[in-house]
Amino acid sequence: MNTFDPQKILSDGLVTLVPLQNSDFERLYAVACDPLIWAQHPNKERYQREVFKTFFEGALASKGAYLIFDKQSGELIGSSRYYDADPETRSILIGYTFLARSHWGGRYNPAIKRLMIDHALSAFDSVIFHVGASNIRSQKAMEKLGAKKTGESGIAYYGEPSKLNVVYVIQKSDWPT
Repeated sequence: MNTFDPQKILSDGLVTLVPLQNSDFERLYAVACDPLIWAQHPNKERYQREVFKTFFEGALASKGAYLIFDKQSGELIGSSRYYDADPETRSILIGYTFLARSHWGGRYNPAIKRLMIDHALSAFDSVIFHVGASNIRSQKAMEKLGAKKTGESGIAYYGEPSKLNVVYVIQKSDWPT
């Protein structure tokens, strides 16, 4: 397997993904404190400071979390991360993604996911996504990317109780290079 750097800076014409640092809490929370961002997520309370602290701790612990910047404006617009790499199955998960509402419904989420998927598939054979069962917006986004629904599972997010999630997979053999 190729060496995989889960903190490599990723960029295209639209967004830049920069490794998350401990000192980024306040500026990321300034984006995350909007309750509507979390309305369809499994933990609808993540807009609350104490709940978001747990989310942020999990992001740091993953050693694969990013801040996402709008390349044109330089504005911080959200976060995503790699986690649970499995050398045995040659798979890695991408998730915990959120964006400021100003960047919903357009080109941003697909651009972010393509950058992360392209990078992941340089070293792994598959990328897995866990999407909250009630998060229809994110499920549709996964399907638009070509991810295949493989089932449902109870997933315990970092520091949170288990919640029902839909599992999606993108195989390297199915991903356009």
